[in-house]
Amino acid sequence: MASFEVQTRGARRAAMIAPSPSHILARPGAWRAALRLLLTLVAMVAVAARPVMAQSMLRDAETEALFQDMVDPLLVAAGLRPGQVRVHLLGDRSINAFVAGSQDIYVFSGLIETADSANEVQGVLAHELGHIMGGHAIRASDGAKTATGISLLSLLLGAAAIAAGGGDAGMGIMMAGQQAALGKYLAFSRVQEATADAAGAQYLSKAGISGKGSLDFFKKLQNLEFRYAVKQDDDQAYSRTHPLSGDRIQALREVYVVDPAWDKPSDPQLEARFQRVKAKLLGYMEEPERTLRKYPESDKSVPARYARAYAWHKSAYPQKALDEVDALIATNPEDPYFLELEGQVLLESGRPKEAIPPLRKAVANSKSQPLIASTLGHALIATEDPANFPEAEKVLKTAVALDNENPFAWYQLGIVYANRGDQARAALASAERYSLEGGQPMLALRNAEMAMQGLPQGSPDWIRAQDISMVARAEVERTRKRR
Repeated sequence: MASFEVQTRGARRAAMIAPSPSHILARPGAWRAALRLLLTLVAMVAVAARPVMAQSMLRDAETEALFQDMVDPLLVAAGLRPGQVRVHLLGDRSINAFVAGSQDIYVFSGLIETADSANEVQGVLAHELGHIMGGHAIRASDGAKTATGISLLSLLLGAAAIAAGGGDAGMGIMMAGQQAALGKYLAFSRVQEATADAAGAQYLSKAGISGKGSLDFFKKLQNLEFRYAVKQDDDQAYSRTHPLSGDRIQALREVYVVDPAWDKPSDPQLEARFQRVKAKLLGYMEEPERTLRKYPESDKSVPARYARAYAWHKSAYPQKALDEVDALIATNPEDPYFLELEGQVLLESGRPKEAIPPLRKAVANSKSQPLIASTLGHALIATEDPANFPEAEKVLKTAVALDNENPFAWYQLGIVYANRGDQARAALASAERYSLEGGQPMLALRNAEMAMQGLPQGSPDWIRAQDISMVARAEVERTRKRR
């Protein structure tokens, strides 16, 4: 689909911001219930220690540029360098965000759809940055391990009591242990959340960004709690991973309202860019009928035209999509993202030759933005004209040099190499692709070994193939052991 690319990548889950509508409560049930909790706690440790299943990551040049501009002032406020933390978009309708141990923030598409302003999203990013600066993703396993130890001890003591003839006492010990273990972990989680809230407020203040958006978003979360009938009393506090949104709002309001930035308006250009991205994301994710209801043709705004272009394109009305794109370009003929959209609609409508001029201009105007460059490379290859392959190789090499985590660009580059008979580098490009996509270590291993056979030993490409081979082989062995 135009502009957005779907990729799969593994990511550590930790420090989610949204409340869950379901809450873990201890239930009676002797051994089965005790073992269930023990396995849950073990899973908590595993989640904190290693990647979870790969998720669909949506990549879009305009969206990533916006996210970076939104988070960079917060990074500076936290004592980091601009660009040191990256923000990724996941194709998931949940209202959520989390951090990974490698200083990355993951935002769900549902959160962008729910937010009404860039300022609200900046509040979320500030909170997640609080988790990063506090090392919470790394320390999450500590709380789970402590809770697991409590649960294991209660199982042993309970088993001993049962063996000695005290069946009821043994079951009581195990259930009490479950309650204590779960309460220990959830208390640990709530402390981390409160700490991240306070740190996020500090970063917003230092960056001169109002906390109004942060409070507005927490109110949205509070409305979700009301919708799911989450009890708002302290009696159930032990069963929550997060403090109640109402308590968080009250605590943060006291900080925000006295801050000099409280009444400072949000950057109007940033807010306009956010509305564009929100509209194009909705057009990409939603059914066309819903998009067209939300953005009727009477709405001539840029976000509305953006959303309708996607809706028409998804509905197989390329000319209607191009009409919307033409209207967008008329407002700003040099906008690289409008030109990119025109090129992709043409490319995906089977008109790659016509797609090349707007994509070339988009690449030039975006200073060779790698995602746009990889689309231009795709269009050049799709013409099936050998005269276009040298240019395709050039732009794709530039794309992977600037962003080597784009499996689609590596796939296209492999086609170029194979077309000219360079099977070794074609295999290396495929190895890069499979290593990035995850879940296919055997294919990454086979292609890396094939590349090593045809590349000069000790050359940079041969060393890269060797690196991929070693990592893929280790993953293959781990997979075999798990079986």
